[in-house]
Amino acid sequence: MSTNIDKLHDDHHHTPTGIMRWITTTNHKDIGSMYLWFSLIMFFVGGLMALVIRAELFQPGLQLVVPGFFNQMTTMHALVMIFGAVMPAFVGLANWQLPIMIGAPDMALPRLNNWSFWILPFAFTMMLSTLFMDSGGPAAGWTLYPPLSLQGGDSFPYTILAIHMLGLSSILGAINVIATILNMRAPGMTLMKMPIFVWTWLITAFLLIASMPVLAGAVTMLLTDKFFGTMFFTASGGGDPVMFQHIFWFFGHPEVYILILPAFG
Repeated sequence: MSTNIDKLHDDHHHTPTGIMRWITTTNHKDIGSMYLWFSLIMFFVGGLMALVIRAELFQPGLQLVVPGFFNQMTTMHALVMIFGAVMPAFVGLANWQLPIMIGAPDMALPRLNNWSFWILPFAFTMMLSTLFMDSGGPAAGWTLYPPLSLQGGDSFPYTILAIHMLGLSSILGAINVIATILNMRAPGMTLMKMPIFVWTWLITAFLLIASMPVLAGAVTMLLTDKFFGTMFFTASGGGDPVMFQHIFWFFGHPEVYILILPAFG
C-alpha cells in the first residue's frame, strides 16, 4: 500500500517542463533570466521607436510620420526604456545576485517573485496596443503633464491601467527584496558585511515602495479629471495643472535614484 502511495506521490509532484516550467517557476535564477530577456526585448522595441524619432529628424522638411505619431513615439519610447528596459534589467540582476550574495537559498517570497514578473508582459502589451487604437497612444511625454495629457483619446484609460500594473509589479518586487535582505541573510552576514550591491538594492526597494503609490495616485487623478468630472488639474474648474508636476516629481526624483543606485552597486 505504501509503495503505491509513494508512486502516486512521485507522479503528482512531477516538475513542469517546456513553457510551463517558465510560467510556473519560482527559482530566482530562472525569474532573473526572464527579467533580463524581457529587458532586452523591450530595449529593442524602444530602440525601434528611437529610430523612428531620429529618422524623422534626419533633415528639415522630411515627413516620414505624422506629427501626432511622432509625439506618440517620443512618449512611448521613454516609458518603454524606463519601465521596460532599465528597471527590469536591474531587477533581473537583483534576482540573480541578491540570494547568492547574502547566502540565501532563494528570494523570500518565490511565488510573489513569479507574479511580479508576469505582470510586466501583460502591462506592456496593453500599453503598446494603444498605438493601434483609433485615437493612438499617449502623446504628452512620459511625464503625462496636463492639460496636454487630458486631450488624449479613448486609449488613455489603457495607458493608466498599464502604469498601475507596472507600479504593482515594482512594489511587489521591492517587498520581496526587503524581506529577503532583512530575513534571509546567512549566519554571520550582518548588515555591515553586505556587499554594496545589496545595500543599494535595499535602499532602492524602499524608494520604490515610497514613490510608486504616489505616481499611481497622480495618474488616477488624471483619469478622474478626464472621465468623471473632477477638476484636480483642470484650470477652468479651479484645478491646478502645476500641482500634478509637484505630485509627479515626488515620484520622478526618487525614480532617478531607483535607476542609478543598482548600477552604482
